[in-house]
Amino acid sequence: MTEKAANSNKGVVAVAMSGGVDSSVAAALLKSQGYEVIGVTMNLFSLPKEACRSENLRSCCGRTAQEDANRVAIALGIPHFVVDFRAEFEVSVIADFCREYRGGRTPNPCIRCNRFIKFGLLLERVKALGADFLATGHYANGGIDPASGRRLLRKGIDAAKDQSYFLYPLTQAELSRTLFPVGEYTKSRIRALAAEFRLPVAEKAESQEICFIPDDDYPRFLKERWPDAFCPGPIVDMRGKKIGTHGGIAHFTVGQRRGLGIAAPRPLYVVAIDVGKNTIVAGGNEDLYRQGLEASDVNWISEEGPAAPRAARARIRYKHVEAPAMITPRDSGKVLVEFEKAQRAVTPGQAVVFYDGDIVLGGGIITRAFDGSPDA
Repeated sequence: MTEKAANSNKGVVAVAMSGGVDSSVAAALLKSQGYEVIGVTMNLFSLPKEACRSENLRSCCGRTAQEDANRVAIALGIPHFVVDFRAEFEVSVIADFCREYRGGRTPNPCIRCNRFIKFGLLLERVKALGADFLATGHYANGGIDPASGRRLLRKGIDAAKDQSYFLYPLTQAELSRTLFPVGEYTKSRIRALAAEFRLPVAEKAESQEICFIPDDDYPRFLKERWPDAFCPGPIVDMRGKKIGTHGGIAHFTVGQRRGLGIAAPRPLYVVAIDVGKNTIVAGGNEDLYRQGLEASDVNWISEEGPAAPRAARARIRYKHVEAPAMITPRDSGKVLVEFEKAQRAVTPGQAVVFYDGDIVLGGGIITRAFDGSPDA
């Protein structure tokens, strides 16, 4: 083992343990580095009884996750606590997820969870456990700008696993109390460390992205909660001509091809969702490209926020390749993002995150996409 324990204690750190490999190795690394480590697992929702014990379950929450986290804590010889945030998660994450789909937008619940639950409620709760810091298994890195003294959020070194996109809402105060132990490692190295630490979850499969929908059936989940989001309506082409019928706008997101059910001589995609008219607009791949977007609820990390237009690279969804853009501040915490080259499937509800190299400048929620003049 190359990661040797320090001789003196560095403070108390609570590790958000999901029962997965990344957070488990995070706890092991911090203990080996001389921290006093506490394991904390969040109870965020109740899975159906038939799903809770399924061997195919890949949720990072629920009874199995709690048990796996506890087994890791026992193996590491650290205390382990479970905190119940089910009511708060329902309001801040699940209800918002449903509301956004009902409004024709495509939300990112992981970002909401990080903002309101993990780095909101949990960060405050661990104070009561005597923790100086909260650590997570995110593939990201921190730092301090020597010129300004501001806390930085940086990408994880494993480009394929980097999760800095999901963390853009973090504030300076939150970053000052947060550690990302696995961000300096590749996923393969974390797997190897799990085996070296002899953790009981070393071979555990990756968890899925949306933890509270274990079967990935979004329409079923949404229909149970918002049945009025599944009223049939027209599908029209780019000229407004009706070419089909949909079973509810909550079935769709911008850029989607499957599920339209229309026979056409070329592939058709969802280009736009008109909630007011309960209409899906379909077009070809070329119709998906937009020159810019507007974003609201913007959070800036590495700087206070630009007073004038500034260049950056912008990522419009998690797996999107960052694109050169000009960011122009507007009133009420909004920005305009104008790309050098038009981008495909700019989707309202998703986050746009701004980068300068590996540094996260900030980000916000996409409210609309545009071509030509942004005020047209």
